[in-house]
Amino acid sequence: MRLSDLRGRTVAVWGAGREGRAAVTAIAAHAPADLVAVDDSANFLSLPWEGPLAAAAPLVAGAEGFERLAAADVVVRSPGVPQTHPWLVELRARGATVTQGTALWMADHADRTIGVTGSKGKSTTASLISHLLTAAGRPNVFGGNIGVPLLDLPEADRYVLELSSYQCSDLTDSPRVAVVTSLFPEHLDAHGGEREYYRDKLNLIAHGPRTVVVNGTDPRLAVELGDRAAIRAGLPGSATVATGADGTPWFHLGDRPLFPRAVLPLVGRHNEGNLCVALAVLDALGVDVVAERDTLAVAVAGFQGLAHRLTEIVDPAGLTFVDDTLATSPYAAMHAIDAYEGRPLTVIVGGTDRGLDYTPLREHLAERELTVIGVPDSGRRIVEALAGLPTVRTEVVDDLVDAVRLARRVTPADGVVLLSPAAPSYGRFRNFEHRSEVFAQAVADTREA
Repeated sequence: MRLSDLRGRTVAVWGAGREGRAAVTAIAAHAPADLVAVDDSANFLSLPWEGPLAAAAPLVAGAEGFERLAAADVVVRSPGVPQTHPWLVELRARGATVTQGTALWMADHADRTIGVTGSKGKSTTASLISHLLTAAGRPNVFGGNIGVPLLDLPEADRYVLELSSYQCSDLTDSPRVAVVTSLFPEHLDAHGGEREYYRDKLNLIAHGPRTVVVNGTDPRLAVELGDRAAIRAGLPGSATVATGADGTPWFHLGDRPLFPRAVLPLVGRHNEGNLCVALAVLDALGVDVVAERDTLAVAVAGFQGLAHRLTEIVDPAGLTFVDDTLATSPYAAMHAIDAYEGRPLTVIVGGTDRGLDYTPLREHLAERELTVIGVPDSGRRIVEALAGLPTVRTEVVDDLVDAVRLARRVTPADGVVLLSPAAPSYGRFRNFEHRSEVFAQAVADTREA
């Protein structure tokens, strides 16, 4: 379904945030017979619905909101509406036509799009692809889940998009190049279970992409793909990291060396994998990666890591504080912990308790020496899951500021204090940015104490 297909139809846009606002503006330009916006989660943080938005579509809530959704020819839901929402379950049971702004946009732009998803690494990988394409003289527009709704993007010849599982779930067109960086259980409460999450995530590759590029070293992704044709970065024949002629790790394309691993300023093996995927995408798009390796090396060296993803705060006391607040699952925290292997480490965990299973984190830390500090709400349960590990010291404190204060006392001067919470931020904080702000301020305040 395209935006143009909404002409003359009754349309209900579900959600009044950035995505909902973009959808109302875009749909109104295509002359629907009737257009209404529905917000079932209005609160004191909601932005005013006024001016051109209110003129294009009245905003309704409560019981009337569901009635307007049920009466519409087409419901355009925002990505934040979970698959498990009772209204959505009922609408689907009634056979309602439900789509998203992402799907409407993709129907018109798929052939010009590189779409990137993954349980971890999608933001960094999509950013690397866009950055390297620009360096290689292939201009592009970067957007998606990073904060710019697709329906707000300008017209362009090439797009690079980061796409969440929520955005992927309603696609009926795959991008020309579909990229998957990793796969592990995440957002299960919103999707209805692990199988449903994988289904929604991999819907990105379910509608005829010209090329599929994946992280070939991810075990769950390998199981889910089976023998499907795909470029598997990280494995022989594609972009990999291997020992170079000088005895140090180098990025290669097949057996051809490109540049040293040291060129990439991002820490961690997972970021090596992200760059391998990005290089494989460029190769698939026809960029002569070997011929342009010097240009690409300069671009890689200048790549700025994304905020809130292993962002380091160097401290005069010799400690390295690391903001990895977007690590909202145990698997993401495990990647972050691995990035600082070999250094004394204190990890701060805890946030909204979604009932996740922290057994994988326990197994991952079984033979590691570190300190784990739990903060509300899930921190105590995470710490309890680690009970009995002989080389893991655990503590529970009342808040993030107390955790930073304790971490300063127990972490050696050359060590790392890692905020990798393995849980989302909402409930105790406005959003993940707010959690990062509190962490950074606590680092500064305890330094001065």
